[in-house]
Amino acid sequence: MREFSEMMQAITDGVEQFLTEISKDVEETVVALAEASEEFAEQMQNTFATEVERRLDEFFDPILEAYLGFEIAIDEATQPVVHTIEPALNNHSACVGCRHYHGQAYNGVMLVCGMHPYGWEGEKCPDWQSTWEELS
Repeated sequence: MREFSEMMQAITDGVEQFLTEISKDVEETVVALAEASEEFAEQMQNTFATEVERRLDEFFDPILEAYLGFEIAIDEATQPVVHTIEPALNNHSACVGCRHYHGQAYNGVMLVCGMHPYGWEGEKCPDWQSTWEELS
């Protein structure tokens, strides 16, 4: 009986060792698969993001170019009106209708025009030229 018990213990130990080795191999395989799948997912995400960005650029670039071209055309077309109205609104009555009027603020300081950065103090500016003449 003792021999039988020792033989059963040896078989049990062998099976336990075999199963332990198999579980280690399975664990290593699962870890390797998880790492590979993470790398694959990251590569797919990067590829997808790059492709989406490229496609969005292809779609929106012509629209943006058309919009910017339209905005420039509108600015050029409305320039005489803007140069006629804005100086009066900004208390630069000598600049009303002048083609040199700029009227933009930089760091809170208004640049009225290149010849008279702070505007002309008198009623009639000596450098005044009509905005409306350039349309003819």
